[in-house]
Amino acid sequence: MNDNRKVFIAGTGKSGIAAAKMVLQMGGEVLLYNSSQDTNVQEVMAQFERTDHIQIICGELRPVNLRGVHLAIVSPGIPLTADFITVLDRARVPVIGELELAYQASKGKLAAITGTNGKTTTTALVGEILKKHYNDVHVAGNIGEPFSAEALRTTEESATVVEVSSFMLETINEFKPHVSAILNITPDHLDRHKTMTNYIRCKKAIAINQTRDDFIVLNYSDPELRRFGKSKDLKPKVVWFSSQKKPEGNGLYLSDDCIFLRENGKEQVVIDVHELQLLGTHNYENVMAAVAVGLKMDVPLDKIREALKEFKAVEHRIEFVRERCKVRYYNDSKGTNPDAAIQALKAMPGPTILIAGGYDKHSEYDDWVKLFPGKVKKLVLLGETRDKIYECCKKYGFDEISYAEDMSEAVKACASFADEGDYVLLSPACASWGMFQNYEERGRIFKKCVEEL
Repeated sequence: MNDNRKVFIAGTGKSGIAAAKMVLQMGGEVLLYNSSQDTNVQEVMAQFERTDHIQIICGELRPVNLRGVHLAIVSPGIPLTADFITVLDRARVPVIGELELAYQASKGKLAAITGTNGKTTTTALVGEILKKHYNDVHVAGNIGEPFSAEALRTTEESATVVEVSSFMLETINEFKPHVSAILNITPDHLDRHKTMTNYIRCKKAIAINQTRDDFIVLNYSDPELRRFGKSKDLKPKVVWFSSQKKPEGNGLYLSDDCIFLRENGKEQVVIDVHELQLLGTHNYENVMAAVAVGLKMDVPLDKIREALKEFKAVEHRIEFVRERCKVRYYNDSKGTNPDAAIQALKAMPGPTILIAGGYDKHSEYDDWVKLFPGKVKKLVLLGETRDKIYECCKKYGFDEISYAEDMSEAVKACASFADEGDYVLLSPACASWGMFQNYEERGRIFKKCVEEL
């Protein structure tokens, strides 16, 4: 992006504000847009300096508003089917995403992580691995700060890892990480992508600009990714990881409670999983992916081992909260789809009282519910999906179900159902919208309710 250009930025949330500040810092002008007439303009503008060249428009976007606009940036949460996108297209304003904007201004080495589940844990772990070797490390994207909040701080000596979603990958153009990773692909966000074909295409786009000098880390146990990794059209070198069997070629695999690395025909133990502070096979997959990314970002294996031993679960992802009356409470608010919730439930070592439900992303719950008998002692349901989940449970003969109107009621109910040695798990299998602003707020409220018991 050239200086002094007028840039249209859609979205007044975290990504939109970060992108606007980045454009302003680069000397551009900003036209900030929100389709909602109820936008608190004063609150939004308070995040900028009075001298900033920025104006805000709310409600319907008209062609006349776009005079002088050279580029449009769309925040990840906004679908490309939004009405104002048509106005931009007719005005022939190029549209890119916040991820692309940040990439074009960033410097140094870049790794990018995507997948349906495990992105946050893997990205956080890669960040800790990079810090063992590089002096200037940036961890951004879905995990915390938007990439655009970090991009201008990077230098040629920087190492950056970004967590990227399918929404972000819809609007890339030149985005090209040196090392990419796709952890897994299972149904999610079908309310937006409509079909699995579209969703898979977005995930695979992470590699679209990579060359033969780059690397992609793929899950050998995922049939879709195994096919993708063997495709003749895929340019970057493939590094496999697998929790089920040895992959072909170079990569990592899990065997006899140890993670092994195979490179150029030689094998060595990376770490015994009992040395990790993470629960569950899915987390061992995250660890293997992080190790592969770290190695291809030129971090020595001994430094990677140090990071693995020190790393603890990220907030809201099978996060231990407390033990009360010999009952252990875990926060997995990041489990926003059935597959993530399956992994969290499998990680619980004993009888589990489960809190679930929330916003409907058009997910199917059968595979998740099939695990309940003999594992879930009681299910406490919240949110708009509770009837849908209840009907799915009935189909499989599971009827240990209660409803709750809010998180406080749900936590208190779980405490009353739990016996010594049980586990209470918040793993909703649904998004948080409707009852909470985001999964972080949902997780924080859960933890507060648990601490107040």
